[in-house]
Amino acid sequence: MREKITIPEKFIHYIWRNKLFNSENITDVDGTEIKILSTGTLNTDAGPDFFNAKIKIGDTIWAGNIEIHLRSSDWFKHNHHKDPAYNNVILHLVTENDKKCYSADNKLIVTSILNYDKHLFEQYQNLLTAKQEIPCRNFIPQVDTFYLSDWLSSLLIERAEQKTNYAKSLFDFKTGNWEEILYILTAKAFGFKVNALPFEMLAKSLPSIILAKHKNSKFQIEALLFGQAGMLENDTNNDDYYLKLKKEYTFLKNKYKLTPIEPYLWKFMRIRPSNFPTIRISQFADLIFKSTHLFSKILETKTIGELEKMFNVTADGYWNTHYKFGTETRFKEKKTGKSAVNSIIINTVIPILFLCGKEKANPDITEKAVTFLEKLKPEKNKITKKWISAGLEIKNAYFSQSLIQLYNEYCIKKRCLDCRIGHLYLQNNKTNV
Repeated sequence: MREKITIPEKFIHYIWRNKLFNSENITDVDGTEIKILSTGTLNTDAGPDFFNAKIKIGDTIWAGNIEIHLRSSDWFKHNHHKDPAYNNVILHLVTENDKKCYSADNKLIVTSILNYDKHLFEQYQNLLTAKQEIPCRNFIPQVDTFYLSDWLSSLLIERAEQKTNYAKSLFDFKTGNWEEILYILTAKAFGFKVNALPFEMLAKSLPSIILAKHKNSKFQIEALLFGQAGMLENDTNNDDYYLKLKKEYTFLKNKYKLTPIEPYLWKFMRIRPSNFPTIRISQFADLIFKSTHLFSKILETKTIGELEKMFNVTADGYWNTHYKFGTETRFKEKKTGKSAVNSIIINTVIPILFLCGKEKANPDITEKAVTFLEKLKPEKNKITKKWISAGLEIKNAYFSQSLIQLYNEYCIKKRCLDCRIGHLYLQNNKTNV
């Protein structure tokens, strides 16, 4: 037997917001006829649930706010009877009327039991109790391609907004220094998911202006980066390359009065050796060495091939036979792979182009970001594999980014009421998950 789920208040909000209630024969709890002229606007802040609604009670038209609860007694539980902000509530919508309600100025609140097709909640219950991580997985093949594409476009914008929020905080903090913003974003991207935080901390501890002073020496750039990463603090390591880096860093550290981050922040466990932070730091050093005025070059870039070439970097020759300082391994050149390059572009170039286009009110820059996503290959990870197994074709990074957003922000959080596919599913009378 399926577990019974109590109707959540947000479901009643959904019914009201999308006008899915029975609009015929609406009355208050005393039997007075009510006509809904306007359901109002959803309020996302404190106060009544919907603003500026309009209803007709008997022969009188009322304009004001709507409040929604499961039980009318919740009015008192939430202390609305003491809050003047609720004095302008013209209708209290509930699923169960168990108590008369009054405003702070002691006026009786008109209450009505909201009637809707109970099948809608049955469908919603199907989604909430679904065992698979994508609740509507079996329904997806039935969704119209155009409808789905339109929803994915909205999700891409939503994801871009989330990613640019971080870039925007750097923009404000650095007073619009686009090169510095890109430097920090790129550092974070080189850490990928596991070492993103220490890479970000590394970049913030070492301003790019200092690295720029040593742009003609890749060795000095590496010494600064490894030193600031806290990886040159071992006094027992006798590796020749390590000792040379340490000597150079000691000089530069004193010159610029630098303080390294804690070495324990870096993670080596349960990741592939090619993704070790030592390898990624050396590759990052190669990018800095090769790429003066990187942000300006990105703005001038016209093709995805040119962009990929910029981020196709190689670790220093020492790392061809090492993954850690002092531990020799068989020869393997440590270049950034195609998937790594794609990931770095998606997490650095795309957000900063979206932000730049927005800040400069230049839609051409934003369009360039979208075009790059359309040209990039889709990410291959656990999330995209789930969508492929659900029957979706992921043509490029534009779609993979949209579907990652859908999975992370809607499927996992069971926000089916906010999802357009969920909305379509709820109203489909023939579908079961």
